[in-house]
Amino acid sequence: MAKITELSQLDLDGTYSYADYLTWQLAETVELIKGKIMAMSPAPNVKHQGISRNLLLAVGNHFKRRPCQVFVAPFDVKFYNSQKSKLSDQDVFSVVQPDLCVICDKDKLTEQGCNGAPDWIIEILSPGNSKKEMRLKYDLYQENGVTEYWLVYPYEQAVYQFVLDQTTEKYQLFAMAAGDELAIPFLFPELHIDLADVFAE
Repeated sequence: MAKITELSQLDLDGTYSYADYLTWQLAETVELIKGKIMAMSPAPNVKHQGISRNLLLAVGNHFKRRPCQVFVAPFDVKFYNSQKSKLSDQDVFSVVQPDLCVICDKDKLTEQGCNGAPDWIIEILSPGNSKKEMRLKYDLYQENGVTEYWLVYPYEQAVYQFVLDQTTEKYQLFAMAAGDELAIPFLFPELHIDLADVFAE
């Protein structure tokens, strides 16, 4: 079988599994959402990278002596049918690379990334992020039980915090913060993130 080194070799309307994904040797970074290929935006710009670094410093320092761990992209998060007792790469059709994620259950961690839902995911919007892509991820994280999901808007200097309602299993807008306000995670209320530092150039 020919090596897959270019996106043009793949059928963008086809359905692929994580087993397929592992064989690709693409220059581009891609994600799979329900078997469909989602090409990620080109390399993040300086603003995006700066925000990611500042968030990592704030969140990483907080968890330094705690059981939860923070990871940054590129880092594979695999979502799968939790009814299956044995996880097989052929049975996984969604793999994403969140900008940052926090995982408290160390049993979910593997050599390759995370099996199942992180506790907290942070995505930083880029000019190339399509509304469709963000809607698909919102739905994917909701369906798979990611308890807390943050959307960071670099140019508006704002953060939208969504928390999964355990009764309805739907996201509710928990809080919004902007400018020089503090953003406080629902899951970790002792962590106060100064957005002035996050959005600092």
